[in-house]
Amino acid sequence: MSSATANTVWHPHTVTRDMRAAQKHQRPALIWFTGLSGAGKSTVANALESWLYDHGHHSYLLDGDNVRHGLNKDLGFSDRDRQENIRRIGEAGKLFADAGLIALSAFISPFRADRQLVRDLFAPGEFVEVYVATPLAVCESRDPKGLYRKARKGEIRQFTGIDSPYEAPDAPEIVVDTSAASVEQCVLQIVAFLQQRGILAQTGATRGE
Repeated sequence: MSSATANTVWHPHTVTRDMRAAQKHQRPALIWFTGLSGAGKSTVANALESWLYDHGHHSYLLDGDNVRHGLNKDLGFSDRDRQENIRRIGEAGKLFADAGLIALSAFISPFRADRQLVRDLFAPGEFVEVYVATPLAVCESRDPKGLYRKARKGEIRQFTGIDSPYEAPDAPEIVVDTSAASVEQCVLQIVAFLQQRGILAQTGATRGE
């Protein structure tokens, strides 16, 4: 335990996590998208958040690139920095869930141990791992940011899937593949799971109806 932790005391809030969730008429959760660069994590997560918004749910999307422009701009791409990147996002996701939101995160998050550390922050059933299992060859053919090309030329080191490993989930709650299904189909697959889990109600009003 650090000296800072040893000298701080948790301050209880009058408004509780359950009260915040009840106000929003939903169950908080963290939906964690993991997969290779170019797999479609951000695209599916963004489409899912749009669906949640349209159906009256309160959510927030944490995207890997966006977070590295602010909260994690001091981190590089070494294994240690990647681990710290995921740790911080896990803690941020926990705060969003504590606020009663459905948080979504889209990060390569290549290491199983790091994803497990985040899962352990949440009560059973509140962490939903979505493995975007689009094959490497498809991801590399898309190469939306030109990163695979740079990695193959040696201009980028420690690039996941090329010279740094990606450890696929052993037992994710959901598996989608954007090379075999449309973004809409992936979203509906995830929504169906969230409804079965009770995170989302089986029916929900569309915003504006």
